[in-house]
This record gives sequence, structure tokens and C-alpha cells, in this order.
Amino acid sequence: MYEREDSPVLDALIFADMTTGPAGERFDFGRRIDEILVRYEPGSEVHTAISKTRPYLEGAVDRTLARLDDQSM
Repeated sequence: MYEREDSPVLDALIFADMTTGPAGERFDFGRRIDEILVRYEPGSEVHTAISKTRPYLEGAVDRTLARLDDQSM
């Protein structure tokens, strides 16, 4: 088991995963979560993991969006 690294880099990786669909299309966070939860059956490892970590994942997406906004000119 690895310790989770809480960093802007991890947030950015989560952001990339949670805003990109299976075929590379752009999704917002809610749509991406819905897509995953429909694709994987309740009780599956993926469905369970996404359901449990949803608040953390959403926080990572929000933090990354805030960082991107801070970089705007």
C-alpha cells in the first residue's frame, strides 16, 4: 500500500481523469462520475472506490480549477 501524496500534481492528475471520458471526450466532473457509476455495477471495486472517494475527487477537481483561474491573465 502506498501513502497518498496530497499535492497539486496529484490534483491535476485526478482532474485530467475526472474530466475526460473513455474515448477522450471532455466531461464535467458530475457527468464523468455518472458515466463511471453506470458503466460499473454496484458492488464492483471501481463503483465502490469511486463512490467512497467522490468528495476527495471533487475537491481535487475544484482545487485544480481554482489554480487554473489563479493563472488566468
